[in-house]
Amino acid sequence: MKAKLIAVGEKAPGWVAEGFAEYQKRLSHWLPLELVEVTPGQRGKGRDAARATADEGARVLSALPKHALVVALDGRGAAWSSEKLATRLEHWRQQGRDLAFLIGGPEGHAADVLSAADESWSLGPLTLPHMLVRLVVAEQLYRAASLLANHPYHRA
Repeated sequence: MKAKLIAVGEKAPGWVAEGFAEYQKRLSHWLPLELVEVTPGQRGKGRDAARATADEGARVLSALPKHALVVALDGRGAAWSSEKLATRLEHWRQQGRDLAFLIGGPEGHAADVLSAADESWSLGPLTLPHMLVRLVVAEQLYRAASLLANHPYHRA
């Protein structure tokens, strides 16, 4: 099983890219994780934010791997503890499908992206910078994988 993190946005700050790369490396033998960056929609004065979100959504959907189980990061999704995420990861492994985790743009996901998702995952009630969400998702996937492998990383 492999995973893709499909994220709207480009050129993460160095500290985010370094942190993501570290967890990507740690995950490599348990859950290979690839980052796919999607160009943000055009925003600004005189531009339609809904159109930008729709454009992003089309690019996100075109980046989805065939037959992947799709998990949209969304504030209205299910909030899982690290242990519950490990349980979900084991469930997904048993399905034998690759995974795609989706991070939307400033206004969130387009409606058709949410419709295409098999599940929605909320990182909680906080609003987080989308670049930081990349790092948090990678760390939590590593934590979940380490829990399943009985690795001592998680000490709750």
